[in-house]
Amino acid sequence: MSTTSTDLSRREAELVEALRRLGGSGRSGELAQVLNVSEETVRRTIKALAKSGLVERVHGGAHLVGGSSGASFFRRITENAPEKQRIAEAAAGSIEDGATVFLDVGSTSAFVAEALRQKHDLTVVTNSIGVAQTLASHNGNRVHMLGGEMQSDERGTFGPVAEQQAQQFALDVAILSADALSAKHGALFHRAPEARLAQVIANGAETAMLVLDHGKFGKTAPHRGPEPSILDVLVSDQMPGKKLAKALEDWGIRAEIAVAQAGKEQ
Repeated sequence: MSTTSTDLSRREAELVEALRRLGGSGRSGELAQVLNVSEETVRRTIKALAKSGLVERVHGGAHLVGGSSGASFFRRITENAPEKQRIAEAAAGSIEDGATVFLDVGSTSAFVAEALRQKHDLTVVTNSIGVAQTLASHNGNRVHMLGGEMQSDERGTFGPVAEQQAQQFALDVAILSADALSAKHGALFHRAPEARLAQVIANGAETAMLVLDHGKFGKTAPHRGPEPSILDVLVSDQMPGKKLAKALEDWGIRAEIAVAQAGKEQ
């Protein structure tokens, strides 16, 4: 027999509703903030809901069963998670308290948002539900969520409204992800709306930072992002190969490599 809403405890029902508000999926930290409970409480509630078949547990959170949005997001966020964590810590380390920062919907950006919780008085501009939830009402931050058309599988907003609103901010740093990094074209995206928003954001930022793990190196996608020469720094977990490294040098993009705690070679 399937579980209905009347079979759930109050806490379980609240968590299911929180997942719906977050676009069908959420990380444990996000859900803890929405519900004003500890992450341990969230994890216990997720475990109970997973037994009922209403949600699926994944590393770092959960998604509603039957919704492709959560599955898609968490499939990405669990890929190369340790590497993304290192990248996030390195990227956040360059952000000063009080800065105006943009973060996009990328899975690595979600890790950066968590790392930025150590900072104070940030002005955060984002099109990501998860980023907004992670950083809003914390350490004096002010968070601006861009409007536009919601794409639930990306847990964020895109389109002309988002692009227009983004241009109203004087960004100190834009933290951007991408689906691929090509030695010929630079940052590439699977979806045109993501590529267009990245172009707008990069053009309006003092520093445009690309954060992505080595699995994106040399890959391809159909839509070109910002002109490579506009990007300032790549933060990754490995140094690119010779061809891509040469392209980065020609474009004037500085590569910063986030090494493992154990001190592995770059």
